[in-house]
Amino acid sequence: MIYSMTGYAARTRDVERGALHLELKSVNSRYLDFHFRICEELRSVEPALRELIAARLTRGKVECRLAFVPAAVRVQPQGLNGELLTRLRDFETQVRAVLPQAAPLSVNDVLRWPGMFGDDTLDTEALVAATLALAREAVDDFAATRAREGEKLSGVILERVARMRALVAEVTPRIPAAQAAFQDKLRQRLIDALGSADDERVRQEVAVFAVRIDVAEELARLSTHLDEVERVLKTGGATGKRLDFLMQELNREANTLGSKSVVSEVSQTAMDLKLLIEQMREQIQNLE
Repeated sequence: MIYSMTGYAARTRDVERGALHLELKSVNSRYLDFHFRICEELRSVEPALRELIAARLTRGKVECRLAFVPAAVRVQPQGLNGELLTRLRDFETQVRAVLPQAAPLSVNDVLRWPGMFGDDTLDTEALVAATLALAREAVDDFAATRAREGEKLSGVILERVARMRALVAEVTPRIPAAQAAFQDKLRQRLIDALGSADDERVRQEVAVFAVRIDVAEELARLSTHLDEVERVLKTGGATGKRLDFLMQELNREANTLGSKSVVSEVSQTAMDLKLLIEQMREQIQNLE
């Protein structure tokens, strides 16, 4: 399967005393690059998240946002924490014995004291377990979006490959006749320039030029590289770097084809091939 480096996924899960929200998004990059934005309550889960995501990805700039949203309203127990209330009274007595001018605790201070209505600390272990379970679901969604995008990009690239093959197939049969006609013109010009019909010298010059304008090798390599592009896409996996290299090779052959051209049809075909190669290269930049 072909994967794009562009993807997005978001998941939310209700947990005790709130909700977890995890968001993943990525864009193309030469390497695998992480950026985490995690709430303080779950900062310790970052290494596990990094390992979980890295197991599924090889390239891309990945941004991970993890937040814990406390419940807006929580029903509090009716009774106060008697033990904590007694301890606060004893502490206040000790402080005022040393600092008589210290202000006494108000009723509001006492009621707002952490734990006065029972234990309100988060169960970190349970929260981390819920976070990792949520992350696995999000990463599955994330990989699926990248796979769907990769499939679309693969289709675009294969369509360009088919058009390149059609261009090569269309121009190839015309090349020998066009080159032969051009060689006849060249032979006549050489005869006119030399002022004599020295057939041996003319034949040598025409033969050397014929070798220079022979594009059969370039056309064969173009077909070979296109075969490799199709094979790589069919194989799947992390294909971006391999395909980018093949685009360089295709572009090299198209440039050589254009430089050797002596007829307008071949020159136009070389330009059309270069345009299609550039279109494929733009799509390949997004592949993993």
